[in-house]
Amino acid sequence: MGMKMDELAGVEEVVFRLADKELVVESPSVTALEIQGQRVFQVMGEKVVERALGTAAARPEPNPEDVHLLVAQTGASAEEAKRALQESGGNLAEALLWLQGKARI
Repeated sequence: MGMKMDELAGVEEVVFRLADKELVVESPSVTALEIQGQRVFQVMGEKVVERALGTAAARPEPNPEDVHLLVAQTGASAEEAKRALQESGGNLAEALLWLQGKARI
């Protein structure tokens, strides 16, 4: 079994989300290694920014089309749909399940 290594092109940032903050590596060089069926990512960068969770940067404004879709599919208010999208990190499927009461964020 060999090792396969690929440079990932076009990576703008890498975010490590911790319990109380995020570490953001800006303009990183990222290499993906596959060793014995496992993928390992090597991240190198000169600038690392620390962000507190709950900041505007950590929770961007949800896509209006996603909000509209959630309102149409669940009957939730636009504010509820926005909150579900923010809490799910923009994951539309997770937000939909949460609004339908089938999953918790």
